[in-house]
Amino acid sequence: MDLSLTAVTALWLGILCSISPCPLATNVAAISFVSFHVTNRKRVLLSGVLYTLGRSTVYVVISILVVQAMVNTPLLSNFLQNDFNKIMGILLILVGLILLDIWKINLPGFSPSQGLQERLDRSGVIGSFFLGGLFALAFCPVSAALFFGSLIPLAVQARSGIGYPLVFGIGTALPVMVFAVLIALGSRYVTRIYHGITRIEVFAKRATGVIFIVIGLYYVLTYIFEIPIEIL
Repeated sequence: MDLSLTAVTALWLGILCSISPCPLATNVAAISFVSFHVTNRKRVLLSGVLYTLGRSTVYVVISILVVQAMVNTPLLSNFLQNDFNKIMGILLILVGLILLDIWKINLPGFSPSQGLQERLDRSGVIGSFFLGGLFALAFCPVSAALFFGSLIPLAVQARSGIGYPLVFGIGTALPVMVFAVLIALGSRYVTRIYHGITRIEVFAKRATGVIFIVIGLYYVLTYIFEIPIEIL
């Protein structure tokens, strides 16, 4: 896959993750956190940036650990070289089923307590960094499927645990950054934009789910059943 196209895919996966119900809820909490000192525009913007860095850092660290473990383990490395496309097709289909709500899995949720948020607030703008890291660890079915089922395979294929997870992390925090900028500018359209995001979430998730299943079926038919398929 072309490098630029893969980077765009990683960004889209992050954006899709950010507007899914569970991650969107954490992002709304983060927006409330970073905009607490709304009269200090520089602090709001810096908090948004640090929140984004916090999320991205956690994704990069997890990805580096997973990618290095898979690439440096001889058995897994041989499997990736010989059968990666086979497992990729199956993963894409499974992620597509989750995005379409056909296959439902339950994962424990996470939400920081009011006391924790108050302690982070007392720590200053650096608290936004740690909040981003905490929320990145709050995997729900959709975010786990997008990260482990789609993003990690891209990172493994590229044998790099930094670039694509970093772009993915930026995508997951994009709503917070957008709202931080709007709040800092005193925009009157914050509420309207938020409702617009919630409306497009269903369409974006379903469209991506269908695309994943179609691509997954292509991989399965081509690499598992070895049925030649020509794409015009």
